[in-house]
Amino acid sequence: MRAPDFWARRDGSLRSTLLRPLGWAYGAAAGVRYAAVKPWKAPVPVLCVGNLVAGGAGKTPVSLSLGAHLAEFGVNIHFLTRGHGGGAPQPLRVDADRHSIKDVGDEALLLARSAPTWVSADRAIGARLAAAAGAGVIIMDDGFQNPGLFKDVSLLVIDGGYGLGNGRVIPAGPLRESLASGLARADALVLIGDDKNGVREQVGTSLPLLRARVKPGPEAAGLNGKDVVAFAGIGMPDKFFDTLRAAGCRLVACHPFPDHYPYEAEDIQRLKARARETGSILATTAKDAVRLSPEMREGIEVLTISMEWDDQTALASVLEPLVINGRYKPN
Repeated sequence: MRAPDFWARRDGSLRSTLLRPLGWAYGAAAGVRYAAVKPWKAPVPVLCVGNLVAGGAGKTPVSLSLGAHLAEFGVNIHFLTRGHGGGAPQPLRVDADRHSIKDVGDEALLLARSAPTWVSADRAIGARLAAAAGAGVIIMDDGFQNPGLFKDVSLLVIDGGYGLGNGRVIPAGPLRESLASGLARADALVLIGDDKNGVREQVGTSLPLLRARVKPGPEAAGLNGKDVVAFAGIGMPDKFFDTLRAAGCRLVACHPFPDHYPYEAEDIQRLKARARETGSILATTAKDAVRLSPEMREGIEVLTISMEWDDQTALASVLEPLVINGRYKPN
């Protein structure tokens, strides 16, 4: 599903104004649900990487980056996610060699390549299993609005290019809950990229603001100066296309697909034909690549990304509450 254009307009479109009462009702219902549930406290710290905006703010890349950061200090990281799009019985520990996206979804497969990963819509059950399996810290990819599991540290990821949209709650805007209620439960904000929408002014200065940037992987060097046909089925496909442009690619064509799009062989055949016709390289994201069979993936360049943090000291300060038996000590 593509986000409606009026969600991004801060001038108050008529459609958004008419839907605003439904947004108030949605937000109120979320608040009641959160207040009615007593969250379960895991025996190990839980770090929640969530967001307020429906869509691709960049939670999974941030989760992977934080996992790698903590692992450098000897912390045994386990990831926890709901496995969007997966149909296998839950809870379940992901086996990247055995499970497919039909089993656990694309994000779970990406996470499982980095560290043990659990899929569970009931986050408390998933956290129990992760803790029993030896997790030192559980990193929950998404789930900020899920009330079932206590979060020791909660980070809200915001894309600097999109910001908070029109600042209204679904369906009047992109927010999953009101800005005030979300900020009240967060410990810090992660702003990815340049702040093009005045996020800092909107959220105030009561919370630490960590700044990070998308860093293209080593594949970018081979794409520099080349003609590229790009496709992406992520929350914000334009972010991927912009990353390719920043890497020096000449984009011949950009093909956005809905988030978590289940590619068929015909889709990929058409894209490959377009690349051949234009003498271009066909490129996509790592998240899209896990949704492709080996046959589909053949001949497609996959651009990986990582997060580059502006202030390592500030990051360490936010993560300090996750210290377990002295295994993680900020520099």
